[in-house]
Amino acid sequence: QVHLVESGGGLVQAGGSLRLSCAASRRTFSIYNMGWFRQAPGKEREFVAAISWSGGTTDYADSVKGRFTISRDNAKNTLYLQMNSLKPEDTAVYWCAADKGPYGSGNQKNQNEYLYWGQGTQVTVSS
Repeated sequence: QVHLVESGGGLVQAGGSLRLSCAASRRTFSIYNMGWFRQAPGKEREFVAAISWSGGTTDYADSVKGRFTISRDNAKNTLYLQMNSLKPEDTAVYWCAADKGPYGSGNQKNQNEYLYWGQGTQVTVSS
């Protein structure tokens, strides 16, 4: 079982920045691939970014590429999402998620690859 808690959401003006954090309860956090997903009002939940268990591989949705950076600190059992140049269309609830198994090799853009989810944090970008 991996318990995840997000923080860092809030209200920001367009063009601003926020950093989301996701604290994991389990010491074996370091062997799980991790991802960030978001859901805007009236839309389905979508992939934002993913990072491999080692941190050596990252992937991003086209809509955030070049603006968002996913990273992890395995010593602190924490996942991050640095969001820069925020746009109103980035407004959504953001979740972090952990792979369903250690050293996962599935498609990290697929929500079904993730078993453990945080409670979500709201990000609102005003124009």
